[in-house]
Amino acid sequence: MEEKKLLFHHRSKEETLQQLSSNREKGLSAQQVAELQAKFGANRLREKKKKSVVQRFFDQFKDVMILILIAAAIVSFVIICVEQNWGELFEPALILLIVILNAIMGVYQEGKAEKALDALKNMSAPHARVIRDGQESVIDAAELVPGDIIRLEAGDFVPADARLLQSVSLKSEESALTGESVPSEKESDADVAENAPLGDRSNMVFSGCSITYGTATAVVTATGMDTEMGKIANLLDNESDAQTPLQQKLAQLGKYLGIVALAACAVIFVVGLLNDTDPLDIFMTAVSLAVSAIPEGLPAIVTIVLSIGVQRMVKRNALIRRLPAVETLGSASIICSDKTGTLTQNRMTLVKAYLDGATDTEEIHTQNSEEIKKLLAWGTLCCDGSVVFEGESEKHIGDPTETAIVLAAHKNGMPKESLNQSYPRLAEIPFDSDRKLMTTVNRIDGKNVVIVKGAFDMMAVRCVKGDLQKAKEMTERMSENALRVLAVGYKEIDTVPAVATSEELENGLTFMGLVGMIDPPRPEAKVAVATCRRAGIKPIMITGDHVVTASAIARELGILLDGDRAITGAELDAMSDTELDAQVEQISVYARVSPENKIRIVKAWQRKGQVVSMTGDGVNDAPALKAADIGCAMGITGTDVAKGASDMTLTDDNFATIVEAVKEGRGIYANIKKVVGFLLGTNIGEVITVFLSMILWAKTPLLSMQLLWINLVTDSLPAIALGMEAVESDVMDRKPKPKDEGIFAGGLGIRVVLQGMMFAALTLIGFWIGWGGVDANLAQGQTMAFMILALSQVVQAFNMRSEHSIFKIGPFSNRTLNLAALASVSLVALVLFTPVGIAFGLVMLPWHMYLIALGLIFVPLVVMEVCKLFGMIKHKN
Repeated sequence: MEEKKLLFHHRSKEETLQQLSSNREKGLSAQQVAELQAKFGANRLREKKKKSVVQRFFDQFKDVMILILIAAAIVSFVIICVEQNWGELFEPALILLIVILNAIMGVYQEGKAEKALDALKNMSAPHARVIRDGQESVIDAAELVPGDIIRLEAGDFVPADARLLQSVSLKSEESALTGESVPSEKESDADVAENAPLGDRSNMVFSGCSITYGTATAVVTATGMDTEMGKIANLLDNESDAQTPLQQKLAQLGKYLGIVALAACAVIFVVGLLNDTDPLDIFMTAVSLAVSAIPEGLPAIVTIVLSIGVQRMVKRNALIRRLPAVETLGSASIICSDKTGTLTQNRMTLVKAYLDGATDTEEIHTQNSEEIKKLLAWGTLCCDGSVVFEGESEKHIGDPTETAIVLAAHKNGMPKESLNQSYPRLAEIPFDSDRKLMTTVNRIDGKNVVIVKGAFDMMAVRCVKGDLQKAKEMTERMSENALRVLAVGYKEIDTVPAVATSEELENGLTFMGLVGMIDPPRPEAKVAVATCRRAGIKPIMITGDHVVTASAIARELGILLDGDRAITGAELDAMSDTELDAQVEQISVYARVSPENKIRIVKAWQRKGQVVSMTGDGVNDAPALKAADIGCAMGITGTDVAKGASDMTLTDDNFATIVEAVKEGRGIYANIKKVVGFLLGTNIGEVITVFLSMILWAKTPLLSMQLLWINLVTDSLPAIALGMEAVESDVMDRKPKPKDEGIFAGGLGIRVVLQGMMFAALTLIGFWIGWGGVDANLAQGQTMAFMILALSQVVQAFNMRSEHSIFKIGPFSNRTLNLAALASVSLVALVLFTPVGIAFGLVMLPWHMYLIALGLIFVPLVVMEVCKLFGMIKHKN
């Protein structure tokens, strides 16, 4: 197959189809597809080899402090064996067991995060338009097989290597394969030499490249690892797993805290030695404290929280493609949104048509006049969109404005298939967002007729016949009624040019008429705009529509307020950057804009220090999506190129989804702050507890295995559960957080330290009550300290759920946290009240001490509730 595959560029179309047992019109049959899928497998490149569970397990032991702890346990074990002091064997064995359990927990967390990210990757898998059994459909690109007939248009990623069967003005961006920065021109009829290099195979398109211009039909020649991209897939194995900016900051923070913890542990070790404490015991305690205090698992837990949040966003139709976008969403202050399909329903329905020379418009129904039928027929001939009828349901494929025209013609007894058969297309110039026109040449009644369809203002300057002044008035009248208006023009030519160009075909036209379609605003968009205003976010409408149409809908939705301006792309082009910067805050609607205009709008707002979200769907929107802080691609109408350049894909093309995503982004960031506050507050408490106890009394209130057990059972589970906290109802009543705001802004840093001091004070009080300065009661004091420090941390997890009183939000409304707390309390109780506690150096206490400990355990709840009541813990707007 390899040798034959290499020759497809040298074979004719017919030979290629014959070799692949395919049919140009009907494609492959279902039976052929099933056989070929069994033979060739899924159309996917080999992925980077994942680490096995065993590899991930051993990776948990790369931390220096863990290795030191294991070494200390082994040394202790050796000394016990030499001295044959078997009663001391429990401690090193228990430490090793806890370290292993910690590693298992780490593997579980990593596996969970990896599965979540894999699920997201599958959801964002590319699709392909394929013809099978004579029917066109959209399928997952992974299902393609050699011999499939595919359709391509500008903005599509090429899903597999393919031989062109038919192409119109086709260009493909192939820099990933050939290094050429300029798109390659493609031609299905090109005669290519057998030994032609990849970049010269102009009758082929290649997997992983993108179509930048034109349309094509092609037959798949290779899939998966057999593609040209598959040959270099091994280069992809070198990709490293990048961390988000927040994870990097937290990893850096962990290092700083590690230095502080190590310094404290060094002091503890020295003080212990000066007071004749057993060197190995105090060393084990110091290292265990360092292991417990350093939040080495914080970046991993943040990954899990981000992944869980991203999964939650998917359920709300927002597919996050890059994790850092979640962090940025919380800061979004400007949302620039397309109108059609995002703020409106994208259910284009043709409602009116105007014929040149008529006095008024005509309503569209099933029995229009012959003149209007001709307008609809010619408009349909100049459309690539199609409507497929499945029983009583309609499936619209392609641009909604085109499918509205196609459907109106169909209802008037003129199906697109019949029109194409009667009046075949001879040439075309595809639509692009700069010209705002599409042109076809059709053979109609023995004549070569050029049909041009597009925006009226772009059409008018190309027309030499027709009442253009009247047409302009009718366009404005329909636009004021929120109709989207397209113009149709035509001319006859003697010969069809070999290469269709705008200069030759889109000039000297006769104006034929207008079609007006309605796309009503989404009911939820108005609510979403109001939510934006409340959240300190400015919504902006950007559209290719007429400025009058755009303004009418913007006013209805609440985007265009009194004092706001609506301008056109031409007015924007006339402004310098300085003038735009001075006026940008007053402009709420941009109409008739080009993709280049979008970039200027983004950069103008960014110069004001704002965080900008921008929507886009076309291939030319990709630069603007990349320039924006958050690029949002349309999932339904968006091209593959736009999706590839975006940070987020809206699977329902809905403005309200962007607002929901911002809300979720704010909630996720708030949850991460809760997790960080919880883990650092409790860890700092552990360090201060042992440090002060050694300084004051030269006694350690917690043994090494007690510290490690607290770290194991009261840190990870509650922290992950906190990350799953529901988004608070008032999160959109706050202003966006500044772009460069740190994780500890709003007083979190001070609160973390104060909370750590509170834990230390409570634990030391319990330790003193249990110990009382009598060495015989040291184990009793350590048991009190262990119980108070461990269980007060569980209580603190509930405190950290909200800046509001937990009794206001419902103390047990986070079911995941309830289960995590139950597990933590059960594991603490296991070592407190069963013989297992002997191995941890714990003892049974008098009943009154349990009551005292219980009182101290709930002190954090009282303290935090009082602070919340008096506004000492409050989000700073």
